[in-house]
Amino acid sequence: MSNSVDFDPFARFRNATRARIGIGRTGDAMTTRSVLDFQLAHARARDAVHGAVDFAALSADLAPAQTVLVRSLAKDRSTYLTRPDLGRRPDPADLPKAGEHYEIAFIIADGLSAAAVQRHAAPVYKAAARRLGGFSLSPVILGEQARVAFGDEAAAAYGAQVAVVLVGERPGLSVPDSLGAYITFAPRLGCRDSERNCISNIHDDGLSYELAAEKIAWLVREALRLKLSGVDLKENAGDAGLLEG
Repeated sequence: MSNSVDFDPFARFRNATRARIGIGRTGDAMTTRSVLDFQLAHARARDAVHGAVDFAALSADLAPAQTVLVRSLAKDRSTYLTRPDLGRRPDPADLPKAGEHYEIAFIIADGLSAAAVQRHAAPVYKAAARRLGGFSLSPVILGEQARVAFGDEAAAAYGAQVAVVLVGERPGLSVPDSLGAYITFAPRLGCRDSERNCISNIHDDGLSYELAAEKIAWLVREALRLKLSGVDLKENAGDAGLLEG
């Protein structure tokens, strides 16, 4: 072990995690650098929560896939944050009336991180759609002021057998732009959380687009084959198929 006064016993741990460990102190307080880093992380998390997705730009990023904008019953961000129940329900005026039938509906919901959706949703969707080319996919539903359960009713309106919700996850002080994916068989109003499979931590320092897409596609195919999802469907995609993506 080095006897240098500059030796940092926590350096190897910080190289393996984004958690704030061994940040040091000045007297009985944190160092100025640590305080400023914390304040920056907090500001980024707040921006992610209060930010707005540019749905026009997202629609362009998703091309040539067809998209449709569906608003929730929460008409603005303030209402969305204080009334979670309204963010779970799509506005009926934005939904098709009847006659739509697809095997899979992808819903991209802004959730609690606009940054996550803006950066990661389009490449994750495209990677997953490539793997699901043999199935019928509805237009991509862009959910404004939308939470996970929003996708149940929206997908049901398109007659989809499986809903795949890509949503901005609640930001933390280490990752403000993490995307999550929720897969639900037989989506409908009133679905329980136990009926969903979740893939989380999709971001630059987490789960890659290709690996996330492989897991999403595996779960969707198994959900359609077994006609179930959630706690009854155990994800076991492994790394198979990554070289085919």
